[in-house]
Amino acid sequence: MNTGQFYIDGAWRAPLSSETMAIENPATGATLGQLALGNLADTDHAIAAARAAFDGWTQTPVAERIEALRRLLDAYNARFEEMAQAISAEMGAPITWARDAQAWAGRAHLEATIQAAEAMTWEEMRGTTRIIREGIGVCGLITPWNWPMNQIICKVAPAMVAGCTMVLKPSEIAPLSGLLFAEICHAAELPKGVFNLVNGTGPVVGARLSEHPDVDMISFTGSTRAGTAVAAAAAPSVKRVAQELGGKSPNIILDHDGFDAAVKAGAQAVLDNTGQSCDAPTRMLVPRALHDRAATLAAEVAAAVITGDPRDAATTMGPLVSGVHWAKVQGLITAGIEEGAACVAGGLGRPEGHETGWFVRPTVFANVENSMRIAQEEIFGPVLSIIPFDDTADAIRIANDTPYGLAAYVSGPQDQAQEIARQLRAGMVNINSPDWDLFAPFGGYKQSGNGREYADWAIHDFCEVKGIAGWG
Repeated sequence: MNTGQFYIDGAWRAPLSSETMAIENPATGATLGQLALGNLADTDHAIAAARAAFDGWTQTPVAERIEALRRLLDAYNARFEEMAQAISAEMGAPITWARDAQAWAGRAHLEATIQAAEAMTWEEMRGTTRIIREGIGVCGLITPWNWPMNQIICKVAPAMVAGCTMVLKPSEIAPLSGLLFAEICHAAELPKGVFNLVNGTGPVVGARLSEHPDVDMISFTGSTRAGTAVAAAAAPSVKRVAQELGGKSPNIILDHDGFDAAVKAGAQAVLDNTGQSCDAPTRMLVPRALHDRAATLAAEVAAAVITGDPRDAATTMGPLVSGVHWAKVQGLITAGIEEGAACVAGGLGRPEGHETGWFVRPTVFANVENSMRIAQEEIFGPVLSIIPFDDTADAIRIANDTPYGLAAYVSGPQDQAQEIARQLRAGMVNINSPDWDLFAPFGGYKQSGNGREYADWAIHDFCEVKGIAGWG
């Protein structure tokens, strides 16, 4: 894998920068290789390639752009197992999860984008005006480490089919999957300059993409703190900014026949991916009379977790991605204890038998007050906060009392859950554990960002709308 090079203008290029960083296996601490880190000149080189390719690509018929996505899907499927192994190694995801959730998400989003592009109305008449949707231009794509293929393909596929060219900056913390994806793009024989990749840090490569006047749009997924920096850097050039940021999602569980199952499912959803999901239902809201029962059930789910070698198919939870992130999660667990929440499962330190690697104990806090740090700050680890409520109005008030608005969850009688869902200030509300809908809009309210991803929602975000009056 080309960890020492960047993919620019259809070929692997030696970096102009000499700076590198170690790629760490978070489960063992072993070094997987040295990653080249780009500088401003490397980034400018990639932007220039994307700019040079834009006119030709955006004028390519939509059917040909869809065909390019089909080739990309075929190339992705041919290296599917390699992708799962890369994700498992770089972020410590258990191999079964890496295959069935992480690598699968990339495949599923490619399939959904192809289907959406085929069904989309690209041109239409309104009176005598022709309405045309066309690619916005050169796009800077900045993606995180926690769902690498989900987030890379959620941006690359719609941008590409919209007629955009792009420069991708994957996370430098977990870069192997992004490099493999560049190899897949090369195998799909995309036109030179349509897809480019430069590895590097946010303050260097990310900032350059955000501020560069030849970049027409930035699509960023990451923390709210970093998202504000991206938006500020993009403002002087008035480029479009789409952001999918943090979350502190409420999970309202009503008193109903499925209460026990909903509590267990909600707890498990927090622990999946070692809690490193922006839309995880980390605030569980339950009726006050059922609080202790919920705490017992959630603690049982946490106790059943099998923490271990990500290569072992029996492992259900891997490590956190890095030592820096491990320390952050430990700090917030400490805050929960100090603020008086009841730690009914897990707690500080590593699980027994894990002296190396960034493993963490799956943790459940009960009797949490919504003003506590563990209820207000995104922990991004396997830490659940259980908050009691007095009635439905109280549950809605608590659910909306957060600076975030990415996702929300409701379990209970369908009609009652629907009424609650209408009142929740979140971009995505899930009722009674539905299947993952790849055609639903993904994005948030408030400090969880702006814009929407998935299928045609994402394609529209990468398009400009042109009206040609007097056409008919």
